[in-house]
Amino acid sequence: MRFLVTTLFLSLSILHADEAPKKEAEKKEEAKKVIQEDSVNIDGKKIDYRTTASTLQLKTDDSKDRASIFHVAYERLGIKDRVKRPVVFAFNGGPGSSAVWLHLGALGPKIVPTSEDGTKTLPPPQAVIPNVNSILDVADLVFIDPVSTGYSRPAGDAKANQFHGVDEDIESVGDFIRRWTTENDRWASPKFLLGESYGGIRAAGLSNHLQEKYGMSLNGVVLLSPLIDYRTLRSSQGDDLSYSIFLPGMTATSHYHKKITGVRDTLVKEAYDYAFGPYATALIKGAAISAEEKSAVAKKLSAFTGLPSSLFEDTNLRLSSSRFRKELLREEGKVIGRFDARTAWPLVDKSEDSAAYDPSYSVVYGAFATGMNDYLSRTLKWEGHHPYNILSRSVQPWNWGPRNTITNMSRHVENALRSNPDLRFLVMSGYTDLATPAANMQHSISHLFGIPDDRRKAIEFTFYEAGHMFYLNQPDLEKMRTDLVRFITPDSQ
Repeated sequence: MRFLVTTLFLSLSILHADEAPKKEAEKKEEAKKVIQEDSVNIDGKKIDYRTTASTLQLKTDDSKDRASIFHVAYERLGIKDRVKRPVVFAFNGGPGSSAVWLHLGALGPKIVPTSEDGTKTLPPPQAVIPNVNSILDVADLVFIDPVSTGYSRPAGDAKANQFHGVDEDIESVGDFIRRWTTENDRWASPKFLLGESYGGIRAAGLSNHLQEKYGMSLNGVVLLSPLIDYRTLRSSQGDDLSYSIFLPGMTATSHYHKKITGVRDTLVKEAYDYAFGPYATALIKGAAISAEEKSAVAKKLSAFTGLPSSLFEDTNLRLSSSRFRKELLREEGKVIGRFDARTAWPLVDKSEDSAAYDPSYSVVYGAFATGMNDYLSRTLKWEGHHPYNILSRSVQPWNWGPRNTITNMSRHVENALRSNPDLRFLVMSGYTDLATPAANMQHSISHLFGIPDDRRKAIEFTFYEAGHMFYLNQPDLEKMRTDLVRFITPDSQ
């Protein structure tokens, strides 16, 4: 018996001895940092900068590790008074997306090359190149990967699902922003958030959260291809709002594919007015609508899209965006993209009524995954055995909050605008975005009743030719830089 106890004790001692260096190695990997210096030409000027790829450890109230947040920061060198230097915290959406798209698609000093208009693939593999349209000349940049994306993950005794939810996500990203700002002495710097897609939900929530919890007043929030109210995109029986929301985007898309003719901006404006006027009225009537009115509305929808009026009658005037993507170029044997409806690839099954895949996503995923992994390993010399999660499904199920409610961050935006009289918002939307069409934000902003009328002037809209990731289109990337520089440095214009 004594031999058995002794053997067991020795075995456990050896086991713990083996685990100790393993845990130490894991801890070292989680807390590492890589720093490099480089330069890039922007707006005809050489910009020297420092790149810091690092993991920041979020702590519990009793100072235990709870999350390791991977991020890449770019700081311009040679700045005498860094206190006055703006800093932009950027992130994508999903939920479950890393910041790779904004990082290597638009804002950072390196960029993944794409075709001129962003609708075609380039032969693989693709390595990053200098980004002459980066905004690093006017602001330092911090790209944040939320927990379970990129290299970010829970730490200590924390579980991943503790971060997978609307409020949980805002809290953890807010804690990261507070910590990074503190550790890098940037509390006195002008601070901006830039969130794409679901990142709009996160940015809207953070605009209020950072102010309320930490007293961190932001200078500006950029919402890129965003949403703040899910009801605008998700119809249900008896709730037909999204059909009005998608109509202007369908009109812009039909115009691009030459299914309708005229001045694009005029047609989109007419479609918007019709969508929230006669069309909305017709939808509200439901089955009580007369046959004559239904036929008249179907003909009008046909004029705005180029699709046959019979299709709208057959779908009770409620044509889904997925069905639209399948029908518009059906005769040509093509399906159009969701993220960018300018992209058109061959149909999978002509007999199906919904789009089987999104060709615009297929254009970018492989290129950005390859570009990011190559950049991290070969250029930044980041080493680790975990994969970099471009898009993670492990964040599901996402905690959307109380039952029987739809996520809507409008109150957060109202609170932020009231409590910070100097806060400004910039909303950037693409004409051919059928994921988060521009009208969703126009509708949401027009329904902010909790702010004074003069504060509405603090919310600016700007539009782009392409879709959800409009910056993949070269002319839009150039316009985006111009718009952001003006927004971040208004006093220098």
